[in-house]
Amino acid sequence: MVVWLQFVICTLVIVYGGSRLSCYGDVIAEKTGMGRTWIGVVLMASATSLPELFTGISSVAIFNSPDIAAGDVLGSCMFNLLILAMLDVGRRVAPISTLAHQGQILTASFGVLLLGLTTISLLAGRSIPTMGWIGVYSLVIPIVYLGAMRLVFIYERRRIAEFLSEVKEEARYEHVSKFVAYRRFAFFALIIVIAASYLPYVAGQLATITGLGRTFVGSILVALSTSLPEIVVGRAALQMGAVDLAVGNVLGSNLFNLLILAIDDVFFLKGPLLSSVSATHAVTACAAMTMTAITMIALMYRSKKRVLLCSWDSIGVFLVYIVTVMLLYLKR
Repeated sequence: MVVWLQFVICTLVIVYGGSRLSCYGDVIAEKTGMGRTWIGVVLMASATSLPELFTGISSVAIFNSPDIAAGDVLGSCMFNLLILAMLDVGRRVAPISTLAHQGQILTASFGVLLLGLTTISLLAGRSIPTMGWIGVYSLVIPIVYLGAMRLVFIYERRRIAEFLSEVKEEARYEHVSKFVAYRRFAFFALIIVIAASYLPYVAGQLATITGLGRTFVGSILVALSTSLPEIVVGRAALQMGAVDLAVGNVLGSNLFNLLILAIDDVFFLKGPLLSSVSATHAVTACAAMTMTAITMIALMYRSKKRVLLCSWDSIGVFLVYIVTVMLLYLKR
């Protein structure tokens, strides 16, 4: 009972910190003039992924739980895409995939690329070449990530006229200075770091008590907890009418999550991280890749049809997630 209470407290702290991060991220977007789309893909995506980052580092460096680290990252990629489907349920206007700019497909494509690389590395195991104690994939992932950020920036600059018309709005944060925004953004980021750093210990206890195993707990329970800031940011963004902020945050978070795998590998001194975890994580990676592909198809096709309260792509994402949870439970 005490362990579950600790898990809930960590989760609530992460949610609160994430909600404040989204607020001050929006202030920074206004003060710097960078715009919500770019903020969604880069600043907010990395900020809302802080729980995954520090959960992963503490998992491998302190608690020796590589399966928790890998499960959290890949499970969060899967859950982040589920967030878009959940936010789409019951919307009276057009589906999110219809309102979002098709340029989001560029970010999603890089997500598929990194997930594919991760899946190959998981299945190859100890056959993957190493550089010191890290796998060669940990050198490739940061290069792909930085390349993705540059190409997304160039793409946004090419459509600058449309971009400016999307984000142009009256100043809403004149009472908040840029210094205060940065300071509070850093403060709430620190709160998230503290809660996320303790989460792997709680997750390990839960895995032992419930008998669900570290792969299942990391991929489902921990991933759910550390992905809650994305829910807060996504909901707030849709309420502001900033659909591209919501979608960019989710797709950008997935890119940053996969970068976290490379960072975790550096802190895991016993050898390549993906060679030391269960191959079952490949199921999660493939599921996240499938869900991303469904999202990409929806962004390109832009269907306005709904089945009951959902768009067809949201239903597809829900089904893939449910089937994956069942498979992970059976393989626990």
